[in-house]
Amino acid sequence: MTTPTIRTLTPAEVLTAVDWAAAEGWNPGLADATAFLAQDRDAFFGLFLGDELASIISATRYAGGFHFVGFYICRPDLRGRGLGLAVWQAAFAGLEGTVGLDGVVAQQHNYARSGFVLAHRNVRHGGVAAAGPEDARVVDIAAADRDAVAALDRACFGFARPDFLAVWLAPPHGRALAFVTDGQVKGVAVVRRCRTGFRIGPLFADDAEAAGALFSACIRTAAGEAVFIDVPEPNAAAMAMAAAAGLVPVFETARMYRGPAPDLPLVRIYGITSLELG
Repeated sequence: MTTPTIRTLTPAEVLTAVDWAAAEGWNPGLADATAFLAQDRDAFFGLFLGDELASIISATRYAGGFHFVGFYICRPDLRGRGLGLAVWQAAFAGLEGTVGLDGVVAQQHNYARSGFVLAHRNVRHGGVAAAGPEDARVVDIAAADRDAVAALDRACFGFARPDFLAVWLAPPHGRALAFVTDGQVKGVAVVRRCRTGFRIGPLFADDAEAAGALFSACIRTAAGEAVFIDVPEPNAAAMAMAAAAGLVPVFETARMYRGPAPDLPLVRIYGITSLELG
């Protein structure tokens, strides 16, 4: 067998990684790669057999010693040969501190062997949803709102990510919204076009009223197409919100951490940003 080589992927090769994620049914956004690379241009690793990409992984770095792993895929025709494990080990060689991931539920035992501990499950809900009434407190994010939005994002994600947000909050095929009352930002949501329909994420809000208003605005943006949202299972209000809109569970992931888990306010997290970046 050709000797494998492992290296950082080029931006063009990252687009191939996104295509692989789409083939796995993960339904990435049309412009996700740009935002991911804005956070960490060296996040994506690939194992090559000669010139052919065989397996991939992303290990995105954040200030404060936090990392999030995603895009862990081996080409289907090459599985069972240890090529996925090899790129996994290469990516982890440079990681220190806490590492998070959203893994396939059935693979939890394999992640546990690498020191990962289950925190909670995320449940993706999807379908054509019913929107509630419009709320004038939901507005497109303005420049004046950016600092407050970034503060809410940091509280709910656990770490600052300004370079990522600079791109994510300007989706070319969607909207970035805030719930503003009495001059205060009480919630934020991004809805973006994906390979199928639209995905909502993040949806962070101080309470169910703000979350529901933002959720409805995202549904209206989808204009009758399917929408998908990844809901932390411990947030009962978020699970009920998705169900009340007519969405149904389509799959689950296991949120796991190696190292001290961030103390996240799950009651304010109605939809996570991305299964690939947390």
